[in-house]
Amino acid sequence: MHDPDLLPDLSDLFEPGVQAAPDPAARAARRRRVRRALLTLAIVVTVIAASIVGYVAWALNAPLPSPVANTRSLTAPVVAPAAFALPAEGATTVTVTGAPDYLGADGLHLSTGDDSPRPIASISKVVTALVVLDAHPIGDGEAGPTVTFDKAAHDLYDVYYVQDAAVAEMPTGSSMTLRDALATMLIPSASNYADAVSTWAYGSRSAFLAATDEFLAREGLTGTTLVEPTGISPRNVSTPSDLLRIAQLAAANSTIRAIAATPDITLPGPGHLTNTNTLLGEGGVTGLKTGNLGEGTFSLLFTATVDTGVGEPLDVTGITLGGASRSSQDAAVLGLLDSIRAGFRDVPLVSAETLVGSYTTAWGATAQLVVADAASLRTWSDTPITIATDITNPTEYRDGEQVGSVTWTAGPAYTTAALRVRGTIEPPTDWWRLTHPAELLG
Repeated sequence: MHDPDLLPDLSDLFEPGVQAAPDPAARAARRRRVRRALLTLAIVVTVIAASIVGYVAWALNAPLPSPVANTRSLTAPVVAPAAFALPAEGATTVTVTGAPDYLGADGLHLSTGDDSPRPIASISKVVTALVVLDAHPIGDGEAGPTVTFDKAAHDLYDVYYVQDAAVAEMPTGSSMTLRDALATMLIPSASNYADAVSTWAYGSRSAFLAATDEFLAREGLTGTTLVEPTGISPRNVSTPSDLLRIAQLAAANSTIRAIAATPDITLPGPGHLTNTNTLLGEGGVTGLKTGNLGEGTFSLLFTATVDTGVGEPLDVTGITLGGASRSSQDAAVLGLLDSIRAGFRDVPLVSAETLVGSYTTAWGATAQLVVADAASLRTWSDTPITIATDITNPTEYRDGEQVGSVTWTAGPAYTTAALRVRGTIEPPTDWWRLTHPAELLG
């Protein structure tokens, strides 16, 4: 059933031009609802917009996570001990001094063969010179007393010439300074001068030999015996250890040292004299004296200076006995000196651009940590090499930025190489920042 009273009212709504009068209260309420809805929508939109703006601002400006470093330790090289080429023939004893930070205060001692007494031939003349100068010392820059040779001294030329010994002219009545007489005895190894000068110094052969015995005992040279001043007798013997001491005494005497280092000299009377030590000036050899009594008895008492490239040269003093020939012995001595010299060597430590580590980032950019330049260190034999690394964090992660150093040390020597960044870490794109909030938050 329909309510007949409502029909006219409803029909009025559909009649053109006819509307119900609006209720002022309802209209006001509706307007309030609309305003509230619009305000709420505006607030929501504003909040959303502000959030978006804030996120964008934060994402574009948030601190980036630091690159992650991954490094490895460099290892110091282990160097093999130096190999010294000691002569294969006879017996050899050598001392090497200098570079105490490497060799120690006592230096290096090398030897091969036994320490038994052997004939020393003309090396006897070094002992003769030491004993003569013990009685008649010559100061630096001085020539010493004058020595005059009488007929007996002159006749010594023939005495030794017929024995195939080295001799030098000695006119009867001639005179020269003691320095020149010793030079004639030592440089060409003139036996007649050794005999004449030793007799002049002490008055007789027996007095000279007595003084020699006293000198040898005083110096502790118990393995050395001289029965005559020239070395022509095979009974003139010494041990390698004694001869090493004799070499040290001779090298410490400025007169003998200077004469032994003279390649040749011209003097009134004996004329032009050439040193029998043909190694002078080769391999750093500076002295001292050769000797031989024939095949298998070649000997060399020697001093040398060996440049190492680490400051002052090394001083080498040595004796080698029993060489088969002069040429083989000379070659052996030069080989020994070369091997001592090679004991100081440049040890390669690292190549340029050696990779030490890397840097990686959350956005995929990478860079490397490298040793900037090649490095090597000059050191002695198997001196241990240590390594220390100092690394700091890069500030810019730019190619070439130095971020530390590596230092290698061997004894007193050290060298340092820089550690640098290779490659540049560029910042991420804005899109990456906007799409990776978790990475930005860490």
